[in-house]
Amino acid sequence: MCSHQPSCPVTDTRTPHIVSAHPEQGWTLLCDGAIVFDDTGALLADGRIVAPHRVPADQLAVAA
Repeated sequence: MCSHQPSCPVTDTRTPHIVSAHPEQGWTLLCDGAIVFDDTGALLADGRIVAPHRVPADQLAVAA
């Protein structure tokens, strides 16, 4: 689905490349049309949603 040239190499993992990164807004657009959010969620090109993979609060490290 990559529309850029040269297109992404075909590998076993088919990792898409970053087309546009906006860390100040918390999202990155990938060449396969997916939008990945800093909270680990994603909106895929076909409209499917990937829910964030959040760590439960009781498992977070606490600074002393």
